[in-house]
Amino acid sequence: MGRIIGIDLGTTNTAVDVIQDGRPRVIEDDRGYKVLPSVVSARGEGRFIVGQAAHNLILTSPDRTVYATKRLMGRRFDSPEVQRAMQRLQYQLSEAPDGGVLVKLGEEWMTPAEVAAVVLQVARSITEKALGETVDEAVITVPAHFNNAQRQQTLEAAQLAGLRCDRLLNEPTAAALAYGHRKNIDRTLVIFDLGGGTFDVTVLKLANGVYDVLATNGDTWLGGEDF
Repeated sequence: MGRIIGIDLGTTNTAVDVIQDGRPRVIEDDRGYKVLPSVVSARGEGRFIVGQAAHNLILTSPDRTVYATKRLMGRRFDSPEVQRAMQRLQYQLSEAPDGGVLVKLGEEWMTPAEVAAVVLQVARSITEKALGETVDEAVITVPAHFNNAQRQQTLEAAQLAGLRCDRLLNEPTAAALAYGHRKNIDRTLVIFDLGGGTFDVTVLKLANGVYDVLATNGDTWLGGEDF
């Protein structure tokens, strides 16, 4: 069994964290970057460029580069969200046999989960290189308002990347856990999670180490990508 890592699989960027000596450590790649852009570009023959190098290709190779695919996970092709995305994204979308979404990456058609798996594989590789040990388990954060289909595609992406996902954790709840860690707090919190693709708000009661979510909501089209 390898080390369990925490992954923020974001619309815009992905980050990995581990606990070392009781303290969290954000993993850096060999260039010192602590975030991995969630961008994938096709090289051909099943090979991909991921991260900062792929991000630089969004403008120069738009027909071979995909980004913000997290917004498409678990969506039906005929949904208003996907139809809206088709008007904004530079790459092509198509309907999958099951009614879901396929994105065109170079000459291939892939599901959003398969694209996410490519990002997770690179994040896993960077982590294993930094730690010098095998990584095969993870806790992955998701937007608080992700539905069951979106959560299932996140689990599928982890499995395709060779990771066993021990738990999906709502992103605002993860922020609350970090805030309340090792603190004796009794209060109601309002947590704003403004990400690259989603703006989530959660009202949460924290007392005696127990986190009770009272209400949560979000907008998948109110993030940094939209700004």
